[in-house]
Amino acid sequence: MKVFVLNGWASNSHAWDQCRFPRERIFSYVELLDGVAEEVLLNENEFVLVGWSMGGSYALRYAMRFPERLKGLVLLAATPRMMRDENWAGMTPRRVAALELGTKMGNGGIFVRDSDENLSRGLDYLKETDLRRELVEFSESGGLKCPVYIFQSVLDGIVRADNAKFLGTVFPNAHVEMIEGGGHALSVAIPEKIDAAVGAILSRSVF
Repeated sequence: MKVFVLNGWASNSHAWDQCRFPRERIFSYVELLDGVAEEVLLNENEFVLVGWSMGGSYALRYAMRFPERLKGLVLLAATPRMMRDENWAGMTPRRVAALELGTKMGNGGIFVRDSDENLSRGLDYLKETDLRRELVEFSESGGLKCPVYIFQSVLDGIVRADNAKFLGTVFPNAHVEMIEGGGHALSVAIPEKIDAAVGAILSRSVF
């Protein structure tokens, strides 16, 4: 069973260095934007997705598109909508601007050095995407049959904790775990929990 990772905006593959679960490939946020990940998944009969932040948003998209082929879903700080509105706890435009500035100033670590054009494309996706209605309709029509694990930090300043509650209603049989610390970078904060979730999915797929 192949495991694919969908990475977060402006993050490089080093964000997953502490995780030991087997994976076929880590797709960058640019590869998500360019449709590379979707092209690969079109040619896979069975797979597991691990999605973090922006990658979690894409994982939700692919879950709705490939529900029969998806054999497990692990969501880290994932949200169907990144931005705040009157009925949703999300980021403000000021917070987005701060993130953009911080990424441009950062050196090394889990952040990728990328062009302003690509960074802006990613931000545009985060600002514009809203999957709430599609996910509710998907859930009402039968939803996912595969295991779903949802991890969310209560201290996350980018994806709010309430977002996990919404995902819990969309995937009522999901394992939802709220992390007391860790912030947004859960791939760094809780690698052992991610390994265990993927391992449980792979073990189940044997039978």
